[in-house]
Amino acid sequence: MTDFLDPFERMIAALFSPAAVRAAERGEPDDRAWSELAASGFLDALVPEDAGGAGVSFADIVPLWLVLGRHAVPCPVGETMIARALLAQAGRAAPDGPIAIAAQAPGAAGRVIGAALGRHLLVEWEGNLYLAAVPGEADGGDRELAASVRWDSEAATPVGPIVPGGLRRAAAVLRAALIAGAADRLTTMTAGYANVRIQFGKPIGKQQALQQQLAVMAEDMVAARIAAHIGGAGSFPPALAAAATAKSVASGAAARVAAIAHAVHGAIGISEEYDLQLYTRRLQAWRLADGSESYWNRLLGAERLAAPSGSVDFVRTALAPA
Repeated sequence: MTDFLDPFERMIAALFSPAAVRAAERGEPDDRAWSELAASGFLDALVPEDAGGAGVSFADIVPLWLVLGRHAVPCPVGETMIARALLAQAGRAAPDGPIAIAAQAPGAAGRVIGAALGRHLLVEWEGNLYLAAVPGEADGGDRELAASVRWDSEAATPVGPIVPGGLRRAAAVLRAALIAGAADRLTTMTAGYANVRIQFGKPIGKQQALQQQLAVMAEDMVAARIAAHIGGAGSFPPALAAAATAKSVASGAAARVAAIAHAVHGAIGISEEYDLQLYTRRLQAWRLADGSESYWNRLLGAERLAAPSGSVDFVRTALAPA
């Protein structure tokens, strides 16, 4: 996996600097960056080799999504990877350009992450996938590059059936990995700041109370990373329990990581010029996207109660790789 991961991280770091992320949020996306990303072949990482892709496993794609979170990538890169893989499974050619993903009924407005920069929308409705055009239908783009989207089933292209809830489960694992990546970056930034910020003659990182907060932050960062890997350990699209565990743990960690990062940095953390806000805003957006921790906790609890086995056996069977 290192053969893929290192060049991917170098490319993402070069294409999506903090300045490039800010430009995209101002509505000035770098089309050259997307063209270079598409030419690299990474968008087809999940597509089977016999369909022209790299054939990377779902487990191995999670580290790539962590990289996207570490750099607060503004384009729907992970979403496009999922969409192109599902289109290939259905024997359909993928359109050019970024693809946002959503699970919503036709005619209903839904807030979709990445839709502000997406050209197409792969949407799940009643166990079937449809491909719709986004331009002209999305409005209200915000700094998280989400937009309100409606799609028309008459105008959309039917793609084929999918495991009910499968698109949203895949999106949940993606969000968990993005959260884990951003949490990793925030933990590094916050620990570094605590070691250089001097107060009363010594670094604030020497204060016991602050050290305890940094420890909680690091624990949450690791928990989110483990949860994301659990979500990607099985089949694609993932099983309900795996996706629910990944998104529930990561979303719960996101709020604490963001709060501690801002508490340690003080007022500087919310300034436009300082990069911290790029990552904490993403954490909050990804926490809510495709279902908060409360949404996935309800689904996971219902599945556990419906299982005839005990909790230990449920964890062993429901979260074990298929």
